[in-house]
Amino acid sequence: MSGADPGVRVVLVTAPDLACAERLARTLVEEKLAACVNVVPGVRSFYRWEGTVQDDTELLLVAKTQAGRGSALAARVKELHPYDLPEVLELPAVGGSDAYLDWVRLESSS
Repeated sequence: MSGADPGVRVVLVTAPDLACAERLARTLVEEKLAACVNVVPGVRSFYRWEGTVQDDTELLLVAKTQAGRGSALAARVKELHPYDLPEVLELPAVGGSDAYLDWVRLESSS
């Protein structure tokens, strides 16, 4: 296991339904904006929107990409996403298998 890897990022995105989540995941991988996107169903989100607390069931996308691709990934999500303000959070990968991190960098290179 390596330490913090400045070359790999994990990007979290929520989606309202399975069709949207699958479309986003497939597009991000096909366009090499992400090496892998996991779709996690059954996420319950509480958040304030336009002054009201919302309680929604969503799906969580966990995308793995190389550093430097986060802005392009976020822009593509915004183009495809039905939300006015889609969640896109980019986090640094800390630790992990060197071989997996190498694969993420390779598969998400432009």
